[in-house]
Amino acid sequence: MIWLTWRQHRKQALWTAVTLAVLIAVLLPTGLTTRATFEDSGLGACLRALGQADLVGGDSCQALSSQFDGKYRSLTFVAILFVLLPAAVGLLLGAPLVAREIESGTHRMVWTQGINRRTWILAKFGLIGAVALVLSVAYSLGAAWWLAPFAANGLGRLRYLVFDVQGIAPIGYTLFAVALGILVGTMSRKVLPTIGISLVAFIAVRAVVEVLLRPHFLAPRTLTYGIDSVLMANRFNGSWVYAEGVRNGTGALVVPDGQIGCGPESDGSLASCLPRLADQGLGPGPYTNWREYQPPGRFWTFQAVETGIFLTLTALLLAFAVHRIRRIS
Repeated sequence: MIWLTWRQHRKQALWTAVTLAVLIAVLLPTGLTTRATFEDSGLGACLRALGQADLVGGDSCQALSSQFDGKYRSLTFVAILFVLLPAAVGLLLGAPLVAREIESGTHRMVWTQGINRRTWILAKFGLIGAVALVLSVAYSLGAAWWLAPFAANGLGRLRYLVFDVQGIAPIGYTLFAVALGILVGTMSRKVLPTIGISLVAFIAVRAVVEVLLRPHFLAPRTLTYGIDSVLMANRFNGSWVYAEGVRNGTGALVVPDGQIGCGPESDGSLASCLPRLADQGLGPGPYTNWREYQPPGRFWTFQAVETGIFLTLTALLLAFAVHRIRRIS
């Protein structure tokens, strides 16, 4: 059964290997270059010295960070390739797994050779799932290595795109994509419609979990500090910032999407450090900087929760696929 499955799906495995080879050819040289620049410029040492505290004094790494960002900013879009890879694996390996058999009628020959339907689908999913598992582990490790300088330079590991391509979450995404392709194949029974439907469904489920559920896995923390503080929020510690701004003495958000640093020489009022804003009806002081965020230390907790969601969906889809296969004539 394993040999038959390999013979039937070796073309998909070949195309998957070619895709990975192309990614490696692109990411290996660029990754080595960015990591070398990150260390040689002194940015790596500066950020390590700054640490992961919520509040830090000064902004000594800003110049080095801006230079690195200006040089390599366009490369961060390469992360989109990693985001698309689980869907590609699902389409190449999962979608044709059942749909091609039913479309060509070869499933009848197998089922009349002493192999029951449940054993047939579980053997297929076991082999293809093992291949998908190895691939997902390999590319998640590669993505984490390649993205490390960008994550340290303020991007963080909890942000969208970066979170999605490293850790253990890609394993859940990939196995879910394969199981989704199998289930849709039992319904569509044709390869091309299965590919299209699986892609749309995969994107929809990923969007729901990422946008609607992930921000609520844990309650965010709140950080407040005076505008006359000698300390400012550490934008390099990898926090996932939901919202920030300046609040007045009543707690109202009067300056959204920004921070104000007046320095210790001021008296803590906008009038003393920003005279042009003093008469804009911002309400009574004292004014404080405010931030709602997820701390970087929650990365693995968020990874575990999201991976659990997609592994649960994978098990449900596979169980439903087995049920559907039992009804195929």
